[in-house]
Amino acid sequence: MSALLEADLTWTGRRFEPGVQIAVAADGRIEAVGALGRPDATRLNGMGLLPGFVDAHSHAFQRGLRGHGESFPAGAGSFWTWREAMYALVGALSRRTLHRLSARAFTEMRDAGITAVGEFHYVHHERDDDYALDEVVLEAATDAGIRIVLLESYYATGAPGSPLEGEQRRFATASLDGFWKQVDRLAGVLDPATQSLGVAPHSIRAVSPEDIGRIHQEAERRGLPVHLHVEEQRREIEESLAVYGRTPMAVILDAVQGRAFTAVHCTHTTDEDMGRFIAAGGLACLCPLTEGNLGDGIPRLERLHAAGGRLAIGTDSNNRLAMLEEMRWLEYGQRLRGELRGALPDAAGVVAPTLLAAATTGGARALGLTAGRIEPGCWADFAAVDLRAPALAEVPAARLLDALVFGAGNEVIAGTYVGGRWRATGGAGHPERSEGSVRA
Repeated sequence: MSALLEADLTWTGRRFEPGVQIAVAADGRIEAVGALGRPDATRLNGMGLLPGFVDAHSHAFQRGLRGHGESFPAGAGSFWTWREAMYALVGALSRRTLHRLSARAFTEMRDAGITAVGEFHYVHHERDDDYALDEVVLEAATDAGIRIVLLESYYATGAPGSPLEGEQRRFATASLDGFWKQVDRLAGVLDPATQSLGVAPHSIRAVSPEDIGRIHQEAERRGLPVHLHVEEQRREIEESLAVYGRTPMAVILDAVQGRAFTAVHCTHTTDEDMGRFIAAGGLACLCPLTEGNLGDGIPRLERLHAAGGRLAIGTDSNNRLAMLEEMRWLEYGQRLRGELRGALPDAAGVVAPTLLAAATTGGARALGLTAGRIEPGCWADFAAVDLRAPALAEVPAARLLDALVFGAGNEVIAGTYVGGRWRATGGAGHPERSEGSVRA
């Protein structure tokens, strides 16, 4: 017998509707959706249900940098000065501290409505080449109850042709054979109900084009998603032009022979390269709050938006974990760049569905997850919003998504379901937030 949920309003892919029941099978997947007419549904009074948000790009350990690196005694800072603070944190990581920081980040994600995360994990070693820190991240995800795609990172050079130095040695993957052996080992310890793998050649700063091509080819054979950092900073482009005579995006596209991958940031990607990337089937993961914090710049998204379904959202440095804000600033950045309103509208001229899609179906596509939709066969991963929250007062159902994206924050997230299992947002709230009353 499946468990059954019925909220006051449920997002059906086009609008919020009342009277929608969701049957959740014992394996944590959605079995049926609609006006099922069953009297035994668990009523989520005063709540609306959306697909759980999918965070396609996170570095959980960087939660430890919150509050750091925000003073600039030598004048204006940059990504590169921030990176020194990040390396100092890397130097202090142990299994215990990484677990604590990761579990904190993942728990905050759930409080922000995030039910799945792509963890771009490159801090592998506690000492020597022990890979002791990889499983720690999986354990922290289990403790937080979040769905995770561990994007195991390959990291071999400090810059094109340069050896790893200092704390970068904790990122080292000595060989492709060793990398794939570690991927195989991790595959044997995953919880298949909530955990899966992808691979992430870090960037062209850290991986040669030849190895990017080899990793992509093997990942494609195994059916694993591939993610890379691409053109977040102008210096990366300058180094690539100096070494390879081409932009990073062009180098990567040549290396993977025009096949699809997820490019994180694309802040400074040219129109020509973006056209090639789209033609290859690529997806771009934007991280607006981190990119704003680091002063990266604002990407041009016209072509990606026109291609449809090519945008995902990540929280990256986790300095602020608020997916509704990430959605909002994905649009606001484009408004500021173009000096216009409504930069990413759908066919009906409405922006909020585009932003929700980036935070749900786009992220799920980037991570190879059957999630991001409230449809049969998908994982029963939902974000529950408190319709009684002050930020949503006097908002009709027809305007609820717009109000969530452009007028609300984490305070409206009542809780989340992952695989049909409920977790209330921390703190006091109305009775529906207790685990016993709404657990599927």
